[in-house]
Amino acid sequence: TSAISLCSQSLMLAKAKEEWDQEIVDKQAEKERYLSERVTPLHTSGLSLSQLQDLCRELHEKVEIVDEERYDIEAKCNHNMREIKDLKIKVLDLRGKFKRPPLRRVRVSADAMLRALLGSKHKVSMDLRANLKSVKKEDTEKERPVEVGDWRKNVEAMSGMEGRKKMFDAAKSPTGQ
Repeated sequence: TSAISLCSQSLMLAKAKEEWDQEIVDKQAEKERYLSERVTPLHTSGLSLSQLQDLCRELHEKVEIVDEERYDIEAKCNHNMREIKDLKIKVLDLRGKFKRPPLRRVRVSADAMLRALLGSKHKVSMDLRANLKSVKKEDTEKERPVEVGDWRKNVEAMSGMEGRKKMFDAAKSPTGQ
């Protein structure tokens, strides 16, 4: 298949080069035809000095007319280029002000995520909850000794700066003494 595509690419390039060469020849022929219609050959032999001066003035007037036309066309072209540039800037400004809609959260199962990541070829089914560590409630309750006492004594002991100092000291010592 790579050899076929390489061959077809080379054929397309060869055809494009032929068309390009033909286009260049056609443009040259069109230019010559246009110039032969517009420009008449000058016959200066056998003309007197005054006739040559008149011919020069006539040619000078034609050159001025063509130069004015060229200047007008160039001015129009520059004006159009400025308009295009301004419109491009406006388009970029409008793109920047586009408000993107807020994204919604979509719930996807673990199997669907794995299928999306690995592709539909891999049929992977994982129970992610099976790999979680089980924690017993009894262990957590044993670690936290619950002191039952009068809450009023605790509030009175912690009030003021001495209470804050006791809290700070209790947090510093690992045993809580």
